Amino acid sequence: MTWTIDSSGTQTATIGTEHSLATPSTNATYVFKVDTRNLANGDVVELRVYDTVLNAGPLGVVWKGTYAHVQAQPIKVSPPLAASQSTKFSLKQTAGTGRGFGWSVLRL
Repeated sequence: MTWTIDSSGTQTATIGTEHSLATPSTNATYVFKVDTRNLANGDVVELRVYDTVLNAGPLGVVWKGTYAHVQAQPIKVSPPLAASQSTKFSLKQTAGTGRGFGWSVLRL
């Protein structure tokens, strides 16, 4: 099996707004990657993956990463997550100046 790019793009953050980046509708294993190289001291960003236990159930956070200030290792990668048909990947910058973030969702 090979990893493929399910979706990708660039998001310029609005402080305090949770930006929904991707909502794939295929049962699969996913990895969420975000480039945080534009963060500066005083910036904070939260990355989240949502999923559900039942395909029609409510979404809940299954993984969250919070990163602040300049990053020595800028590429952030979630663990592989087995996901249902109701998955969501999001980015929320909570402090600092709104930055641009490259991102991708990989599917196995």
